[in-house]
Amino acid sequence: MVFEILTPREIEAKSMETITKELGGRTWPEPEFSIVKRCIHTSADFDYADNLCFSEDAAKIGVEALKNGADIVTDTKMAAAGINKNKLTSLGGEVHCYISDPDVVEEAKSRGCTRSTVCMERGAKLGKPTIFVIGNAPTALIELHRLINEEGLRPALIVGVPVGFVNVVESKELIMTDDVPYIVAKGRKGGSNIGAAIINAMLYTMGR
Repeated sequence: MVFEILTPREIEAKSMETITKELGGRTWPEPEFSIVKRCIHTSADFDYADNLCFSEDAAKIGVEALKNGADIVTDTKMAAAGINKNKLTSLGGEVHCYISDPDVVEEAKSRGCTRSTVCMERGAKLGKPTIFVIGNAPTALIELHRLINEEGLRPALIVGVPVGFVNVVESKELIMTDDVPYIVAKGRKGGSNIGAAIINAMLYTMGR
């Protein structure tokens, strides 16, 4: 058995070439195409070619928000860790994940709600354009829906890709009814790695 000796950049380029070929001629307008390919690259799952849903111009809106220094709020440390923070910081943005903050843990316990719910409330108070990246908790999407409709929250973009079996499908469908830009992975699939991949795909459209 013979293996190719390639640099990381060459491996990624070859992987993207393989993905494009195996998509069989299917394309999307940019930057959606880059997002679709990076989600497939991250997961080796071609279902993302069919289950990723974009509200009108959502990907372009997300790129512009990032260019203008939008912050990111995630529901997991994994999503926060996966985002290219050097690139984000160079644009004036910052990643926030409150999930393990002691005061968040205590407040969620005292209120009988999830920590993700409290995290979204914290993120809503940042006072600057914010992209919410949800890769794990349907309750985070449900709380964002409430904040949008009851408290006037206007996210720059919602990346709604929680994975799982309980309230996952329903929470994604719910956020797609709101009049805000969204990128959603319909169905049960998703995850923190997919959320980070979507953000990175948008960041990489600006060059590395």
